[in-house]
Amino acid sequence: MSQSNLPLRLTVPPTHCSGGVLTAASCTAGGPSTHHATGGRDVAYSAELGEGQTTAMGTSPLQCKLEGGTAVRTPPLQHAGKAPLHVAVIMDGNGRWACRRGLPRSAGHLEGANAVRRAVDAAPALGVGTLTLFAFSGENWQRPAGEVEALMRVFRDYLASAKDDLPARGVRLSVIGRRDRLDLPLVAAAEAAERATAAGRCLHLRLAIDYSARDAILRAARIASRNGFAGDLLTPEAFSSLLAEANRVPLPTPDIDLVIRSGGELRLSDCLLWEIAWAELVFSERLWPDFTGADLSAAIVEFQRRERRFGRVPAPASLNATGL
Repeated sequence: MSQSNLPLRLTVPPTHCSGGVLTAASCTAGGPSTHHATGGRDVAYSAELGEGQTTAMGTSPLQCKLEGGTAVRTPPLQHAGKAPLHVAVIMDGNGRWACRRGLPRSAGHLEGANAVRRAVDAAPALGVGTLTLFAFSGENWQRPAGEVEALMRVFRDYLASAKDDLPARGVRLSVIGRRDRLDLPLVAAAEAAERATAAGRCLHLRLAIDYSARDAILRAARIASRNGFAGDLLTPEAFSSLLAEANRVPLPTPDIDLVIRSGGELRLSDCLLWEIAWAELVFSERLWPDFTGADLSAAIVEFQRRERRFGRVPAPASLNATGL
C-alpha cells in the first residue's frame, strides 16, 4: 500500500497530558488516528486523507472534549493559527447512486448516512470546527411519500446512533430548521441527541432538516417585525440572531467559510443563503454515498489555495498584470 493510501494517524504522547488537558500533538502517516486522554483512555477516529495530504497537517490545536480530558486535533498547516473552519455540505447524489446500481432510492439514502459518518470522522483533523450538512430542504417534501418516509427513518436511525456514538468523539450535534412539520419520533430523537452531545467541543455537527433559506429569512423578518425592530436597530448581527432564533440555531455560530456540493450539480438549492454570503464554493463530481474523508480534504485544500478578499483590494504581490 502506498503512503498516499494510508489514513492519517495523530498521536499524542501520554507525557503531554497535564491536568487532563492534552497540549501538543505529532502527526505521522499510518493507522487510524488515536487520541490519548488522561487515565489511559484512547478514542479512535478514522481520518482518511488523499494523496499528499499526510503532509498538510500543522500544530495549531483544535481542542476535542472527551471524557476524562481534552484531546487535541490539529488543522492543516495552511490553516494554522486561524479560527476553525465552518464547512457546509450539500449532500447530493444519493438517488442517482442507487439508480445506477439498480437499487431503490432509499438504498442510496442509507448509504449516504455512512458518508456522513466518514465526513464527521475526518473533519476535526482537517481544521473544521463546525460542519453543517444540508440533509433535507423545505422543497424536498414534494418528493414521493415513500421516499420522504425512508429519509425520515434514516434521520431517526442516525440520530439514535449519534446519541450513543458522538459524545465519546467530542462531537456536539444540533438539528437546525423547522420542526413543526417533522413527526414526533424524529423530533424526540433530535432532542435526545442534542442533549446527549451538548458537551462536545471537538466538532459542532449541524444537520439541516426541513431547512429552506428563503423561508428562514422570511420567518426571521416576521420575528423582527413583531419585536419592533426598525431602521438602524436591525443590524446584520441582530438579523443573524433572529435567523438563528427562527431556525433553532445555537449561538454563536460562525459564518460558513466553504460550501461543498457533491453530485456534480452547480447550484445552491436554497442552502443557508444568509450564512454563505462570503463562502467559497467547491463542486465535486463524487456522488454523496461515495464521498470520503479524502474528498473533504481535497475540497479544503482547494479552499486554502484561494485568496479571500471580502471586497477588499488584494495585496500588491497578488495583483495580476491588469491590476484587477
